[in-house]
Amino acid sequence: MINVSGLTRYFDSFCAVDQLSFDIKEGDIVGFLGPNGAGKSTTMKMLTGFLAPSSGSVLIDNIDMLSDPVAAKKLIGYLPEGAPGYDEMMVVDFLRFIGQIRGFSGDALTQRVAEVIAEVQLQDVLYKRIDMLSKGFKRRVGIAQAIFHNPKILILDEPTDGLDPNQKHQVRQLIQGMSKDRIIIVSTHILEEVTAVCNRAMIIARGKKLFDGTPKELLEKSKQHNAIALTLDQAVDTSAFDALPEISEVMRTSDNEWLLIGDGPKALHKVVDELKKQSVQPLHLAIEQGQLDDVFRMMTEGK
Repeated sequence: MINVSGLTRYFDSFCAVDQLSFDIKEGDIVGFLGPNGAGKSTTMKMLTGFLAPSSGSVLIDNIDMLSDPVAAKKLIGYLPEGAPGYDEMMVVDFLRFIGQIRGFSGDALTQRVAEVIAEVQLQDVLYKRIDMLSKGFKRRVGIAQAIFHNPKILILDEPTDGLDPNQKHQVRQLIQGMSKDRIIIVSTHILEEVTAVCNRAMIIARGKKLFDGTPKELLEKSKQHNAIALTLDQAVDTSAFDALPEISEVMRTSDNEWLLIGDGPKALHKVVDELKKQSVQPLHLAIEQGQLDDVFRMMTEGK
């Protein structure tokens, strides 16, 4: 369990994090979202004990990060932004080095290295230097060092930034596979990360918390949630759609595309009936889930 209360950090007169409070329980994968400069990395550094708050508290499994940082940090695995490592070391040597720092030795060290290699799927690059690895494998090595001591909490700062689509998919699969019996916090500005791996989303901007809920609840805040997307290749009289009480707005998004804003599930059959009356066959007709981009801009730009 993580308990954060009134967490605040000033840099001179600039308030980077402003009175953040939240609780995170075991099994949660939290997407920690915000635009660049929102205070995400500063918050991560305070959660992991790398940076002291100006005020407020962080409890890790009821251990205060300020008064007993060593005990609290033992429960945390941390992957900073950019996945830094020792470039001149081979992967297997780096993992043994990390294990020794964490207090492993002898057979226990050998066994744990083998377990981490299997969990993060590093078998193909064990004897390569870290600076020779692809970005995707560098992220895996970074995750391996973060989980070596089998922490209860895993904090990942921008874990897929700069990766190609295949590498992103692989890293996200790793994150989901590690979530059982762990808290995982993924700090990111990539919105698709939320629906891809998280069961909870938090949005901050200008150091303040703006949203805390499920990805589904976040999508429901989109103007396009439950709207009807309609694509046609022939003329249609859209005034009939305006007349439907379930439709609040008819938006023409291109020459042959419309978005019918309102309660799509209730209106869908009536829209279909109206198209039949006009002898119009739609090319595409679907109920939209919503657009995270719209919600994110609405919240973080203060609209």
